[in-house]
Amino acid sequence: MTSWKTFLMKSIAVVGGGITGVTTAYALARRGFSVTLFERHRYAAMETSFANGGQLSASNAEVWTHWSTLAKGIKWMLRADAPLLVNPRPSWHKLSWFAEFIASMPHYRANTIETARLAVAARQHLFAWADAEGIDFDLKRLGILHIYRNRAGFDHAGRVSALLAKGGLERRAVTPDEMRAIEPTLAGQYYGGYYTESDSTGDIHKFTNGLAAAARRLGVQMLYNQDVRSVSTTGRRVTVQSAEDNLPTSRDFDGVVVCAGVASRAFAQQLGDRINVYPVKGYSITVNLNDAESQASAPTVSLLDDETKLVTSRLGADRFRVAGTAEFNGINRDIRADRIRPLVDWVHQCFPGVSTRSVVPWAGLRPMMPNMMPRVGRGHAANVFYNTGHGHLGWTLSAVTAEMVGDVVRQAAGDGRVALGEMASGVTA
Repeated sequence: MTSWKTFLMKSIAVVGGGITGVTTAYALARRGFSVTLFERHRYAAMETSFANGGQLSASNAEVWTHWSTLAKGIKWMLRADAPLLVNPRPSWHKLSWFAEFIASMPHYRANTIETARLAVAARQHLFAWADAEGIDFDLKRLGILHIYRNRAGFDHAGRVSALLAKGGLERRAVTPDEMRAIEPTLAGQYYGGYYTESDSTGDIHKFTNGLAAAARRLGVQMLYNQDVRSVSTTGRRVTVQSAEDNLPTSRDFDGVVVCAGVASRAFAQQLGDRINVYPVKGYSITVNLNDAESQASAPTVSLLDDETKLVTSRLGADRFRVAGTAEFNGINRDIRADRIRPLVDWVHQCFPGVSTRSVVPWAGLRPMMPNMMPRVGRGHAANVFYNTGHGHLGWTLSAVTAEMVGDVVRQAAGDGRVALGEMASGVTA
C-alpha cells in the first residue's frame, strides 16, 4: 500500500554545470522553482561541454546499437588511431555496459527514430532561448553535409535517412558535383553525400555560459568551485554535501536533478538508482585560422565524415573545429598524441589550404547509456530526478530534455505530495 506524505517542492538542486545542467536549471527557473546549481569547476561548461564538434545535428541521430559498430570495434581494437577504440582490459562496468549495449540492438530502429524526433523538437527551444536571452555563440544555420567515399557507406546512409524521416527530419542525397557546390573547399573524391539543410553549428561553450548568465538573471544560484561529495534523500528532503577548497558544506533542498555527466552513475548509486553511464572519450582540435589563405580554405558548411567518424564546424571567421572518434577506456581524460594526429591529418587531406601550425587539442568524456538514449525523469525516490546520458548528442538534445525533466519536476511539485517507498515511474527519452 502506498504511503502518501504531503509537502511542497520548491527548492531544487541541480548537480552539474555542463550543457545539460545549465539547460535544466534554466528550464526549472522558468517554471518558478528556486534553483541552486552545483559545479566543481570555476566556470560552466569546462569538461565535456567545452570543445565538442559544435554540431546541432538531428542528422546524426542514428544510435550506435548496430551490429556493424560491434564488428568495427573488434576489428580496430589493436589500432591506436582507430575511429572506435576499446581498451581490452576488462572491468565489470565495461562488461555490463557492453552486455546491455548488445541487448539493445533489437531497438536500433525505434531508438534512432525517437532520437531524431527529440533532436528536431529541441531546435525550437534552443533557438528561442538564444534569441530571448541575446546569446552569441557563433551560430551558423547552413546545414550539415555527410560525406561518403564508397557505395556501401552511401547505401547505409540511405537506410538511415528513411529512419530519420520517420522521426520528422528531412535530408536529401547529393551527387559529388552537388557536394562541391554546397562546400567548394572540400578536396578529395567521393561517391556521394547526404545534406540536411535544417541542421546547424555553433560554440557549445559560449552558448552554455550565455545561458548560465541568463539563468542567474532568473534567480538561479550558481555555486561554482563546488566538489559535490555526496547526494542523499529521505524522500522528503535532499542533502547535497560539497566542498570548496576542501571545506565541507551541507545544504538541504526539496528535490534534486542529477545532470552530472559521467559522474551520474556514482550519484545514482548513492540515491538508490542504477544509471549505467559509461565514459566514452572523444577528441577535438580547434584550428586557429591565422592567415587569409586558411580562412578562405576552411569550410563554412559543417561536415560529417562517416568513415572516419569526424565532424566539423566553423566557429566565426578564425576558428575551425574538427572532432570525433570514440574511446572506451574508463575515466581517463588524457589527450593522446596518437589520437589527435588523425584529426590533423584529416584536415591536411580534405582542406590542404588550411594551415595547422596553431592547433589546440582537447578530450572530453561523453556520458553514454548502453541503449544510446538519455535517461530523463524520476528516480526511485519521488524527489530525485535525472537528466543525463546523452552521449554524442548532448548539445543537440539538451534543450528538449531540459524541458522534459522540467515538466516532470513541475508535475511532481503540482501533485503536492509524493509517494514514499514506491519506485517512481521513469520518463526515459
